[in-house]
Amino acid sequence: MNAFKRDKKEEEDGGGNPFQNLEKTTVLQEARTFNDTPVNPRKCAHILTKILYLLNQSEQLSTMEATEVFFAMTKLFQCRDIVLRRLVYLGIKELSSLAEDVIIVTSCLTKDMTGKGDLYRAAAIRALCTITDGGMVAAIERYMKQAIVDRSPAVSSAALVSSLHLSRVSGDVARRWANEAQEALNSSNVMVQYHALGLLYQARKTDKHAVIKLVSKLTRTSPKSPYAACMLIRMACKILDEVDDDEELLGFISSCLRHKSEIVVYEAAHAWFNLGRVGTKEITPAISVLQLFCGSQRPAHRFAAVRTLNKVAMTHPGVVTACNLDLENLITDSNRSIATLAITTLLKTGAESSVDRLMKQIATFVSEISDEFKVVVVQAIRALCQKFPRKHAVLMNFLSAMLRDEGGPEYKTAIADTIIAVMEVNAEAKEAGLAHLCEFIEDCEHVSLAVRILHLLGVEGSTSKQPSRYIRFIYNRVILETASVRAAAVTALGHFAATCPPLLPNVLVLLSRCQLDSDDEVRDRAAYYCAVLQEQYGPTHLSLIQPPLLSIPSLERALRNYMQSTMEEPFDISQVPPAQMIEEPPQIEVHATVKPQPRLTREESFMEKFSQIPHLAVITRDSLLLKSSPVFELTESETEYNVKCIKHTFTDFLILQFDCVNTLSDQLLEDVRVAVESESYTILFEVPCPRLPYNEPGTTYTVLRYPADVRASVATLATTLKFMARDCDPATGIPDADQGYNDEYMLEDLEVTLADQIRGIWNRELDFSAAWEAAAAKGLTNLEETFALGPSVTSLEGAIQSLMGFLGLEAVERTNRGIKPGATSHTLLLSGIFRGGKEILARARLALSGSQVTMHLSVLSQDPEIVDLIISSVG
Repeated sequence: MNAFKRDKKEEEDGGGNPFQNLEKTTVLQEARTFNDTPVNPRKCAHILTKILYLLNQSEQLSTMEATEVFFAMTKLFQCRDIVLRRLVYLGIKELSSLAEDVIIVTSCLTKDMTGKGDLYRAAAIRALCTITDGGMVAAIERYMKQAIVDRSPAVSSAALVSSLHLSRVSGDVARRWANEAQEALNSSNVMVQYHALGLLYQARKTDKHAVIKLVSKLTRTSPKSPYAACMLIRMACKILDEVDDDEELLGFISSCLRHKSEIVVYEAAHAWFNLGRVGTKEITPAISVLQLFCGSQRPAHRFAAVRTLNKVAMTHPGVVTACNLDLENLITDSNRSIATLAITTLLKTGAESSVDRLMKQIATFVSEISDEFKVVVVQAIRALCQKFPRKHAVLMNFLSAMLRDEGGPEYKTAIADTIIAVMEVNAEAKEAGLAHLCEFIEDCEHVSLAVRILHLLGVEGSTSKQPSRYIRFIYNRVILETASVRAAAVTALGHFAATCPPLLPNVLVLLSRCQLDSDDEVRDRAAYYCAVLQEQYGPTHLSLIQPPLLSIPSLERALRNYMQSTMEEPFDISQVPPAQMIEEPPQIEVHATVKPQPRLTREESFMEKFSQIPHLAVITRDSLLLKSSPVFELTESETEYNVKCIKHTFTDFLILQFDCVNTLSDQLLEDVRVAVESESYTILFEVPCPRLPYNEPGTTYTVLRYPADVRASVATLATTLKFMARDCDPATGIPDADQGYNDEYMLEDLEVTLADQIRGIWNRELDFSAAWEAAAAKGLTNLEETFALGPSVTSLEGAIQSLMGFLGLEAVERTNRGIKPGATSHTLLLSGIFRGGKEILARARLALSGSQVTMHLSVLSQDPEIVDLIISSVG
């Protein structure tokens, strides 16, 4: 035990890191001490600690270095010092992935794990399982089974957890050792019981019925271990997400709200909120539990309760109102994280009259909390601005003060996003929001955020009451900032010149100065905008200044195909689909910031998938995917075969993607395809699915050619699933020797709608009225018709959603929202393209009389057949 003592000099030295100046070469030379005889335990332990420190500081050891250290370290097994031996086990685990021939210590570790020294056994098991590969599992299986049911809780837990890790190496480990895990589940030790339940779940997680049976059995006896009870609650919730209401499981979760362990009570309350099927009445008992936690003496309980209430307030604010008094008491909590969550929860549930008081209270300590909790405050303010629009001035001032404080890019971006969102939903906040953002970019250190704000100033500032006041802020960025920010500022100046003719001469002077910039991107942009603006193109200025964003992979593919052609005709960029806007995910109360990773759009990912299938690669190589439909169910979820369809629209043909699942464990399906019957469509070819085993998804494709008559493209297709069925062993999935038999299964009819052939597209910087007049001047076909919408549409909002979903067009100038309460009329502006790149503009004037909605629809397009198709389809 002398190794645990510290020298008096070490205690006097105080804090600091004694290993901060370590050099790898020096430490590796010191490791030669391991070869000394006799072994000096204290010295070797100190050197081994240095090696472990370097490895945990991401110091890279070569294979040769790691192997030399590993073999030198194995000689320390001759020493019986407790501390040194446990450090050796840690060293084996850390070096096992770097060194070669690590299995040489298998016999030593096996001897330790089966010996009488309990201090060694658990650590030896963990080290042994770290170096074990798939071929060695059988050799240690007998020892592991004995360790799982060992009388020592530390040994049993180590064996159970190591078995879970071994399941990554050998997938059937958990299943083969399930009997021993079942015996360990009856242990009186809380951790052994918890780990045994985890191993049992790992063994049965692929079999839904086995998991249901396990959970049903345990819910009747209720595990003694609170940790196992928490895991059981999570398993029950997972089952409830996949099956219909199970009264037994719901009753178990409800009973856990009265458990003697506080962590089980909290886990049950948290699970109750996450069950999407429960309503306000059902979650009231869970709210009462959290209300009691708010008054707990333990900060962890208070924090857990208020964090969960904060999340629940987003969906059920009325229920959380009952806890407002307890939350008021937490505002002055010494833990600033608890106080922040309490105030943000009150902001979501409180009345408009309490907003000013709460904002003053949070302003007193907002500078003391971390960025992640500041983001929570910002999210609450964002929701509050939508709930109480008249309070936008107070909330905007608070956000501007937060912008001036220190903070990271994620925190500043959250504030800017909130200000922009408030400006979008509240026109009165536009001027104040732009002013706050202008002040912020004067000292903004984050390039990406500055670029985004400059773009916003160019779009929104040019349409404000006094657009000239923003020119100074933008031009300051040209003088003082980096090249990326200067380029964005030049583009914003171009916006002002194109949309504000009185400012054109002055902006041209500024742009001409920008042509002397040191960066070529800034010079090129300035020269281009000067050339465009001096030509006096009139209404087309803005489309030249800010063209619509295109999908880069699709543009690259289109240009490559064009270069492989004769190139006799000019390249048609209208055939390239625009970049798809990725919707903002809902605001989730998660206190860890994860940087978003770049990803392909949905259509681009499908095109990548088609390029890997030979038959589809040939037909899609020279074509562009217009859009992919949502998933359409062709079967009920309870049937023996599940089939879903996605429709992929190209200019001249339609690809039907059928995702199939076989839910019969005693059948193997081969040569699976979906037969399509239609009078108007021509079937080009099918790509069948070769094999469809039990519960494994498979995909088959059918390619159709669109009919020459556009009006015949809206049709109903009869579909049938055809396949060869072979009986097989349900346990192994191996088919019988007998030859299979052909069979078929009737599916639901599939509709090809008008929305499948239209993609909503609009350049937000263009003016719809000018575009409509310009199109009408070119002589494009325009048809008008008046309709009385069906009885299911009883409001203007419902009519807007129904019409946009039916036509597949995109709303222009935010005309799909912002309808004032009590309004009886509204004008909806729509835009998009039909397959083949044919533009469509539509204007729907809606009038509400009682519960009847009347619509006057005007459609304009270059193809009269498309206009006639839209009008006739609506009728």
